[in-house]
Amino acid sequence: MPTNRLAGETSLYLKQHANNPVDWYPWGPEALARAKQLDRPIFLSIGYSACHWCHVMERESFEDEATAKVMNEHFVCVKVDREERPDLDTIYMNALQVLTREGGGWPLSVFLTPDLTPFYAGTYYPPDDRYAPQRPSFKRLLAAIHDAWTNRRDHVTEVGRNVTEYLQGMSALGAGDTPLLQDLLSNALNALRRSFDPVHGGFGGAPKFPHALELKLLLRLADRFNDQTALHMVRHTLEKMARGGIYDQVGGGFSRYSVDAKWLVPHFEKMLYDNALLVTAYVEAWQVTRDPFYNHIASETLGYILKEMTSPGGAFFSAHDADSEGEEGKFYVWSEKELREVLGPELGDFACQLWGVTPQGNFEGHNILHRPNTSEVEIARYGKLALGLRLMGAKTKLYAARAKRAWPGRDEKILTAWNGLMISAFAKAGAAFGNEHYVAVATTAADWCLTHLRDANGRLFRSASADGTAKLHGYLEDYACLADALVSVYEATFTVKYLRAAAELSDAMLKHFADPSGPGFYFVADDHEALIARTKDVHDGSTPSGNAVAVTVLLRLAKLLDRRDYFAKAEETLRGYREMMADHPAAAGQMLIALDFYFGPVQEIAVVGSASQEAYRTALGTIHASFGPNRVLATHDPATGPAPTDFPLLKEKPALDAAVTVYVCENHACKAPLVGAEAVERAFAHRAT
Repeated sequence: MPTNRLAGETSLYLKQHANNPVDWYPWGPEALARAKQLDRPIFLSIGYSACHWCHVMERESFEDEATAKVMNEHFVCVKVDREERPDLDTIYMNALQVLTREGGGWPLSVFLTPDLTPFYAGTYYPPDDRYAPQRPSFKRLLAAIHDAWTNRRDHVTEVGRNVTEYLQGMSALGAGDTPLLQDLLSNALNALRRSFDPVHGGFGGAPKFPHALELKLLLRLADRFNDQTALHMVRHTLEKMARGGIYDQVGGGFSRYSVDAKWLVPHFEKMLYDNALLVTAYVEAWQVTRDPFYNHIASETLGYILKEMTSPGGAFFSAHDADSEGEEGKFYVWSEKELREVLGPELGDFACQLWGVTPQGNFEGHNILHRPNTSEVEIARYGKLALGLRLMGAKTKLYAARAKRAWPGRDEKILTAWNGLMISAFAKAGAAFGNEHYVAVATTAADWCLTHLRDANGRLFRSASADGTAKLHGYLEDYACLADALVSVYEATFTVKYLRAAAELSDAMLKHFADPSGPGFYFVADDHEALIARTKDVHDGSTPSGNAVAVTVLLRLAKLLDRRDYFAKAEETLRGYREMMADHPAAAGQMLIALDFYFGPVQEIAVVGSASQEAYRTALGTIHASFGPNRVLATHDPATGPAPTDFPLLKEKPALDAAVTVYVCENHACKAPLVGAEAVERAFAHRAT
C-alpha cells in the first residue's frame, strides 16, 4: 500500500494517516515553502491518536479517493498531532473560537494562507450534507474555500488579518500590581455551587467532564472556610464517577468524559493526564475523610497505569484509543450472555446485579458496567468481606477474558508535561498511603525524564519514544509540570537531587518563558520557532494551564529554598490573572489552587532525626497521611553531617533528646518543636470528617 510523507514520523497519530491518498505533509519548512511556491491555502488538520471523531473523519473523507483528489489539487495539506504541538493547537483553536464564537474540539480543521494566517476554521465535517447548513459536507466546504481563495482573495486576507491581530492581543493580562483578595476564593466557591449537579455530582450537564482541578480546589475551600457543603460536593462527585461507566470497572482508570449527565456512557478514550489528576483528587479526598473507597479507586487507577501505560524504562505512555476494531467502546462492553459465560452461574448472578447488567443492555444493545447502588446497599446485600472477595474474583476473570479481545490502540509517545502529572500522582499516593512501590515508580519515571528528556544544556524536550529518542522543544507546561513533580518526588523521598533539578528547571522557565515586561509566562520559549502569535495560556484546558502550574511550583520552591525571585514572579502572575479568576473561576482551577497556597498560611515543616528509627518513619508517615496542601516539607538526618546550605528550612534545627523532632513554622513564626512520634501524632492526626 502506498504511503505519504507521514510514514516516516514518530507520532502514532501521524502514522495512522500514512496510507491516506491525501498528500499529507507534517508541519515544517517543506510544507510551508510548498504553499508559498504554489500560492495555495494550507489545510491544517489537528487531532490526536485516541480521538474518535478524528478517526471518523479519516474514514469518511481522508481515505476517500475523490475527496483526496480535491485536497491535493487545491491545498497543501498538513497534519499535526496536538499532543506533540500544543503551541499550534492553542493558536489555531483560539482562531476557531474567534472565527465562530463557539467552543472547539477535535479534529480541528483550519484553512490558512501560506503565511500561516487563519481565515476559516471548524472541527468535524461529514462526507455529505447531513448536518447542513451549520455543518456543510467536507467536499462542499473545500469547493467554497477554493472559490474564495481564487475569486475573493481580498476578503480572505482581511479576515485573516483581523483574526491574527486578535490572537496577538490575547496575551495581554491585567496589571501586575492588582490587589489579591480572598474574595476570589469565596467567589469561586459560589460559582461551583451554582453549577453543581446535586443528583449525579459533577458540574453542568452532558457531556460531563471530571473537573479534577475544581474538585481539588473545593477540598481546599472546604478546609479554608470550614464548608461542609463544599466537601459534600467533592465526595458525591468522586463516588458517582467511580461507580459510573466513566470508570473502567474491570481494569481501573477513567475515560475522558461521559456523554451523558450521570457518568454512565463514557467517551471511551483513556488519557494519561485525566488519570493523573483524578488520582491526586482521590488521594486528597482520602486524606480528608479516610474513606477507604477513595484509597481503593486511586490504587486501582495507578494499577491500570502500571499494567497498561508504563514503558519498559518506567516512563508513561500517553493514551488508549476509544475505538477497537473501528468501533467505539467495543473493547469495554459486555452482553449478559458473554458475562455469564465467563463468570459462571453464581458469580455471574452477583456481577449482573452489582453492575446493572441486563439482557437489553444500556449502550447499543450491550452493557457498560457500572455500580448503580451505594456502598451501604451493596454491603447490606452481600456483607463487606464477601463483597470485596466476589468483586475481586469477578474483575480478575473478566479482565483475563477481555484481554483476549482486540485491544484499543495505545499511543506510546512519552510527553514531558503529562509524565510530570503522573509522577506527581505516584509520589503523592505513595507518600500518603505509605506505599514504597508507588514512590519507587515515581522516582524511576523522574529519573527517566531527567535522563532522556533533557539536552546537554538542561533544556527540556517535549516528546520521546519509549527508547528515549526525544524531539521538539519543551513548552512552558513541560517545564512547570516536571518541576512541580520533582518537588513532590523530593517530599516523598527527600533525595536532594530532585529538588535541585526542580530549581534548575524553574530557573530555565524564568529565563526563557517569563514575560520580562509583564505578568505571566509565554507558552513557548524565547528561542522557539516563530509563529503568528506568541501566546500565554489564560485558562485551564484538559490539563492545568502552564502559567498556573508555574505559579504553583514557584510558590512551593520559594518556601523550600527561600527564593524571593520565585515568589515575586508567582505573585505578579497571580495578580495578572486576577480578572480571569474573578470572571471565569471554573476555567482557573489550578490558578485558584495556587492562590489558596499564596494566601496560606503555609506550614514550613522540617523533620530532623535518624531515618533508620521507627519513630522517624512513623512521624513522617503521620504527616504525609494528613491533608496539608499548603505546606512544604524537608528532612535531615544529623548522622549524615550538616544540613545542605541551600536548604534554609533545615538551618540550625537539631534533633532534640536524640528523638525525631519536627519543626513547624508559618507566617514567619515557629511553634515549639514536636519531639517524638507521639507528639507529631497529636499535632497531625486525622480528624474525622
